[in-house]
Amino acid sequence: MVQTPDPVQLTIELIRCPSVTPEHGGAFDMLAAMLEMAGFVCTRIDRGEVKNLYARWGATAPVMAFAGHVDVVPVGDITAWTHPPFSGDQQDGIIWGRGAVDMKSGVAAFVSAAIAFAATHHGDGSVALLITGDEEGPSTDGTLAILDWMAKTGEQVDFCIVGEPTSLERFGDTIKIGRRGSMTGTLTVTGRQGHAAYPERAENPLPVLTRICTALAETPLDLGSTHFQPSTLALSSIDVGNPASNVIPAEGRAVFNIRFNDTHSSESLKVWAQQLVAEHLAGTECTAEIEWRVSGESFLTEPGPLTEFVTQAVTDHVLEMPALTTGGGTSDARFIKDLCPVVEFGLVGDTMHQVDERVPERDVRALSEVYLDILKRFFG
Repeated sequence: MVQTPDPVQLTIELIRCPSVTPEHGGAFDMLAAMLEMAGFVCTRIDRGEVKNLYARWGATAPVMAFAGHVDVVPVGDITAWTHPPFSGDQQDGIIWGRGAVDMKSGVAAFVSAAIAFAATHHGDGSVALLITGDEEGPSTDGTLAILDWMAKTGEQVDFCIVGEPTSLERFGDTIKIGRRGSMTGTLTVTGRQGHAAYPERAENPLPVLTRICTALAETPLDLGSTHFQPSTLALSSIDVGNPASNVIPAEGRAVFNIRFNDTHSSESLKVWAQQLVAEHLAGTECTAEIEWRVSGESFLTEPGPLTEFVTQAVTDHVLEMPALTTGGGTSDARFIKDLCPVVEFGLVGDTMHQVDERVPERDVRALSEVYLDILKRFFG
């Protein structure tokens, strides 16, 4: 009988793999070997510099999946760390290191749970694991590469849990059933350069730019919806790049980010922004354009049977009902939602991306137990 890996020890071993995007530091080699010994069929799906792993146990429907990433953000000032960032040191029940929370512990927890389930389940059904090395980077060659491969090979999944750290204050207090969309606009307003002493001979783009920025920032987008908070728009940069105080510049730029709920799409917001810009260009000789980058659309997995058994599994372990929310940033769930219904559940994310990232051992074990319970409920 295959021995189930200890999720705490596996977390430590994964932390010891230096895997700043797009490096994997041997993490995929270790995981593939472990999963193959447990009867999983592993497929390495590499695109560009990025390494990815798809593992499946079973050959029949239904298929439940877990998804996560082993890549991590840079460590910053290494001398500021109490423990070396890739040491996986243990002290007083705490595991230290980059990726301890986000999210090598999550991967370790669902790998351990999946292997334990495969060793005892004798009915129909399959378990799939989607593990990427490009979640913290551009996110173009990670989960998207796996999904492209799945579409070509006919791999199907009925339900997926993304193991991102979703809990806010205590382990198990939050499940994410959706995410807001995210898009970034780079606005360029162009006028006509001239001497500051003769403004009538120029067309200054900066007053127009500032009026547009004020309108963008101060115009409410909506009042929220049933499962989402109000959409937000945040200015993140205003730049002229003009070193001369006696020169009216030819153009100015501003960058803004919109986090939007399910009352909008990226296309509807583009139309809204373009109309707002056009209103403020009226009566001037300036022109403007917006360059867009859409990170993902908003999505929601409606509360129902799929969310209920996840909620019940969490409740039985932590003895409190988790909140179902859609807040926070983006994750690879924004891609997986096109494949199947998806929810996110994981550890408390209070130290992710920080110096001295760390996680309690007890929470890692509890997460693996919840994942195993979810598998049993799904196939039961």
